[in-house]
Amino acid sequence: MNNLELPTEKDPDITSTDETSILVVIVDTNPGQKMLRENPNVLTHVVDSVIGFANSHLMQKAPNKLAIMACHSKTSKFIYPGSTKPLDIRQIDGQYEAFTSVEKTTKQNLSSLLNTENSTIATESLLAGAMAMALCFIAKTQRTKPPGAKINCRMLVVTGSGDSASQYMNYMNVFFTAQKQNTVIDVCALDQHLSLLQQGCDITNGLYLKVPQLQGLLQYLLWVFLPEPPVREKLVLPPPVKVDYRAACFCHRELIDIGFVCSVCLSIFCKFCPICTTCHTVFKIPGPLAAVKPKKKKMKI
Repeated sequence: MNNLELPTEKDPDITSTDETSILVVIVDTNPGQKMLRENPNVLTHVVDSVIGFANSHLMQKAPNKLAIMACHSKTSKFIYPGSTKPLDIRQIDGQYEAFTSVEKTTKQNLSSLLNTENSTIATESLLAGAMAMALCFIAKTQRTKPPGAKINCRMLVVTGSGDSASQYMNYMNVFFTAQKQNTVIDVCALDQHLSLLQQGCDITNGLYLKVPQLQGLLQYLLWVFLPEPPVREKLVLPPPVKVDYRAACFCHRELIDIGFVCSVCLSIFCKFCPICTTCHTVFKIPGPLAAVKPKKKKMKI
C-alpha cells in the first residue's frame, strides 16, 4: 500500500477558509456613450451580464462580498447593496434568494437612478469619482474584518466611454492609492480602447480587455475576470497588450509625447508657459542660446 502525502496548512496551493474576496463592479450607465446612443437596448444586455457575473462571484465562496455601482454623467451611486429598505425577496423557480436579491435590488435602484438623472446633454462619465468611492468602500470593509482574515480586494470597471484626459490627475490619484491599498483594478472596455485605464491595470497588476464581441460579454467576464488574482497566474488568459504611458497636458487635456513639466507641482504642458496655471509659479523665459565662436587655429611656424 503506497503512502499518500496529505497537504499541510503551509502548502501554498491550499486556500485558507478565512480568505475573503471583495469585488466592486462599476457599470458605466452614461447615455452619452456611443454604443447607447446607437442602440439603447445594449444597456439591458450589459446589466444582465454583470448580474450573472456578480452572482457567480458570490457562488464561489460564502464569505465573498459584492458591491455594484452605477457611474452616470452627473453622479455615481451604489445600486447594490442599496441604501433603501430591503426588498421583499421570494424564491422564484428555485432560484437562490441571494441571487434574486442581487438582481432585483440592482435593477430597481438602477431604474430609479436613470429616471432621476435623465439628461439630453452628452457629458463624460465620472469614472474617476466612482473608482474613488469604490476604494473608500473597500477600505471601510477592511477595517471591519476579523483578526487573521485575509481579504483579496479588486474592482471591475465596465464601460463603453472613451478616454477622459480632463480626469487625468484624478485617475492617477486613484491608481496609486489602489496600488498602496493592494486593490487590483480590472477594466472591461466595451466600445473603444482606453489608454488611461490601461495604465491603472498595469500599475495595480490587473487585467485589461477590449471585448471583441458585445454579444459574448458574460462569457468574457466569467473567463477573464471571475478568477481571483492569486489564481490568474495558473490560467491561460489573453496576452497583455503594450501599455501607452503618455500623459495628458493640463492646458488642452490631450495626450502628448513630449512636454514641459512644472518643477513645483509637476503639472504637464504641451507648450512653454511663463506662469504655471496650477500653482501660479513664475518661470524665466528661456533666452536664445549664445552663439559659440569658432576657435582660431594656431599657425605652425
